[in-house]
Amino acid sequence: MKIAILSGKGGTGKTLLAVNLAAAAMDAGYVDCDVEEPNGHLFFKPDLLEEEEVTVKIPQVDDKLCDGCRLCVEFCRYNALAYSGRLIIFDDICHSCGGCVLLCPQHALTEQDKTIGKVRRGKSEDVDVISGIMNSGEASGVPIIDRLQEYIEAMDKEEKHVFIDCPPGSSCIVMDSIKNADYCILVAEPSIFGVHNLEMVHELVKLFSKDYGVILNKCQKGENLAEEYCLTNNINILGRIPFDPELGLINSNGKIAVRESVKYHDFFSQLLGTVLKEAKVETTSNP
Repeated sequence: MKIAILSGKGGTGKTLLAVNLAAAAMDAGYVDCDVEEPNGHLFFKPDLLEEEEVTVKIPQVDDKLCDGCRLCVEFCRYNALAYSGRLIIFDDICHSCGGCVLLCPQHALTEQDKTIGKVRRGKSEDVDVISGIMNSGEASGVPIIDRLQEYIEAMDKEEKHVFIDCPPGSSCIVMDSIKNADYCILVAEPSIFGVHNLEMVHELVKLFSKDYGVILNKCQKGENLAEEYCLTNNINILGRIPFDPELGLINSNGKIAVRESVKYHDFFSQLLGTVLKEAKVETTSNP
């Protein structure tokens, strides 16, 4: 079962939920797709860390073969090529489509690998921990997430529950993170801003025709606008995480509540059971 956890902004509690569900599930996988600012590894502190580079193909030109025809410049819709006496290639905005290489009549363009980030793999007790990390200044982390998806599929074939910690928001890297998920959990805060961000990711999962439910975080007594949004839009509320100083202290110290507190071990284990039951019901009814 591949379960994606997402929210409309950072700080909502997405990673808090993802790491604790993975820890509660035990023989499970945790995959951090927030490649711009991954932080799940700070909680799991995995052993046996391995790294691999993620590369993309970038064109390079042989000036001796290039005759200045400019066909490649006219072809590139991202303006990654320019000609001023010689062909100039702007690596940072190249989308690695390879079209210019195929198009060049003089075969003056070839491709070379450019490292845009890396994937780290390790183990934390019985949880496989995999994180993608994008190099600073890169335009897109999608190729890194595509590599992470291969690990997600491999763990899924091993019949492990895989918890995908998505980037915040609803951009391209979020879409790429949830594309193969069996079920999505939307994490929401009780404020008016929380409702706005919940609405954002709600529209996204509907667009992708994903089965989903909501977990409300930082819940206190009184008005909860995110809960009202769910009730108004007939969205299934899977659970409520309380606004609790004990949980906040454990989390701020970079520890996993499931492993530190009997109370929260029981709480997140029960929440995991609810999530898995709901996810299996939804995926069975929507083959």
